[in-house]
Amino acid sequence: MEGCRSSQQYNVTSYGTTTVAIITLEVFAGMWINAFIICVLCIAWVKKKTLNSNEKILLLLGCSRFWYLCFSWVYAFLSNIVPSCLLVYPIFQLLQGSYTFFNSSNLWVSACLCVFYCIKIANFRNRFFIYLKVKIDRMVPWLLLGSVIFSLIIGILVYNTIDKVVCKTFNFTCQGRLWKVTNGIEEHFFPIYFLTGFLHTTAFMAVIFSAVFLLFSLWRHKRKMQKNSMKDLSKDAHIRAMKSILSFLVMYSINFMFLILTLIYSLKNKNHVIFLGYLIQHAYPGVHSLILVFSNPKLEKTLLRILSCVKCKLCIR
Repeated sequence: MEGCRSSQQYNVTSYGTTTVAIITLEVFAGMWINAFIICVLCIAWVKKKTLNSNEKILLLLGCSRFWYLCFSWVYAFLSNIVPSCLLVYPIFQLLQGSYTFFNSSNLWVSACLCVFYCIKIANFRNRFFIYLKVKIDRMVPWLLLGSVIFSLIIGILVYNTIDKVVCKTFNFTCQGRLWKVTNGIEEHFFPIYFLTGFLHTTAFMAVIFSAVFLLFSLWRHKRKMQKNSMKDLSKDAHIRAMKSILSFLVMYSINFMFLILTLIYSLKNKNHVIFLGYLIQHAYPGVHSLILVFSNPKLEKTLLRILSCVKCKLCIR
């Protein structure tokens, strides 16, 4: 009996260590690339005293992803390596609330970026679309403010649910009851899960429609250029834009799918599905931010300049 307990404890420990190791690699790579975006845009903000709409969205997106990855890693580390720390009030509530806030902010600001690209780049003759194209720069701050408010509401609801419902229902003084506490939380979280799923689905639908409209506009414009025998350089630019948007749509869809699966299967305690969902959700911010860097001339030149300097220093050594 003691041998079974020791082997089970070893398996749990090795599983948790492996989980933390994989998530750590994904998190620190994502934090590095988003910190790079934040630094470049903040330096440009100080020099120019202003930022355009695209840079505002990228700056907020980089900040939300950086802190999302940070709080997510802290929670993964504590829950798998030193779970007793989560029993200290109010660490568990703060981590869950902050994680939810920055995760929702990440998804909503990503949706705002896709909508902004669609309105700015797509070419339709509809009056309402032309009106949006004219007003979009003024609408961006309000879109970002709305994204932050929605995310903040979800984060506060998660914190209050844990603080008021769970802490009164379960005893946090016993170290061995942490997993039971976590399971019990899910039973009280169904309304929050429903609201979170609804808001994330709304953001996902905005991404879908924006990406489809933009891809259709670029495809139609590419066909016109082919008929008019315009320069291949312009065609290549449109093809690259279509590939970038399509890759973002695929990544966002995969991330959204696993986010919903994580919400559903957390109620059923399907650990393998939750584990895979966490891996996808931690990889998405870094991979998509890297694509954004290489699709932005200013960020791409700065990154290549830094990499070339690092390469030269290594060669000198």
